[in-house]
Amino acid sequence: MIYSMTGYAALSQELPQGTINLEIKSVNSRYLDIQFRIMDELRGLEPSLRELIGSRLARGKIDCRLGFSAAITAESLSRVNSGLIDQLLSLDKLVRERAPEAAPLSVAEILRWPGVIASEELSKDVLKDAVLALLTRALDDLAASRSREGAKLKDIILDRAAQIDGLVARIKPKTATIVANFQEKLRQKLKDAEVGADDDRMRQEIVLFAQKIDVDEELERLTAHLTELKRILGKGGGAGKRLDFLMQELNREANTLGSKSVDAEMSQASMDMKVLIDQMREQIQNIE
Repeated sequence: MIYSMTGYAALSQELPQGTINLEIKSVNSRYLDIQFRIMDELRGLEPSLRELIGSRLARGKIDCRLGFSAAITAESLSRVNSGLIDQLLSLDKLVRERAPEAAPLSVAEILRWPGVIASEELSKDVLKDAVLALLTRALDDLAASRSREGAKLKDIILDRAAQIDGLVARIKPKTATIVANFQEKLRQKLKDAEVGADDDRMRQEIVLFAQKIDVDEELERLTAHLTELKRILGKGGGAGKRLDFLMQELNREANTLGSKSVDAEMSQASMDMKVLIDQMREQIQNIE
């Protein structure tokens, strides 16, 4: 299975003490780059979160957000921090005096303010287990998202590879035709110059020309690289770096093909190949 580095997942977990909210998204990157946005009370969980993510993902820029909203119960409402509420209201009044267009704090915003309502003490071990379990589920969802995107990328790459295969098949018979045409033109030139058509000079010119435009090796290597490309895509796993290397090799052969061309159709085929290779490379940048 081929995985894209682009994916998204968001989950919540209800606990008696409150709700854990977790969001994780990823985009392409050469390496595994994990960034966290975690409320201070949960900052101690970062090493465990980083280890778990690192065990599941190999490449990509990962953005993980984690928060905890304490539950509001009848018991907790009896332990409201009135002093903190007074401070918030004073600040709210001061801000709106300086900025009349500012919206006042709502009751819900005040109640959600850290420290306003005393929450039930939550064991760190219980919280850690719950967060890691939630992250495991989120990583499963993220993997499914990256897999679906990876399948689309695979289809695009295989389509471009098939088009290059078609160009190779079209070019292969061209060399013999080009040499035959050159031989006929050379024979005519020698005839016009009143030089024998079987002269050694003619044979030497034909041999040199045939050697100069011989692209059999380039076409064979193109076919071999495309076969390897399909094998890697079929095998799956972390394929991005290997595929990127293959793009360099394919581009090298396409360039050589163009430099040896003495035929408009072959030159156009070389340009078409390079366009298709660039399109594949663009998609491969998103593969893990």
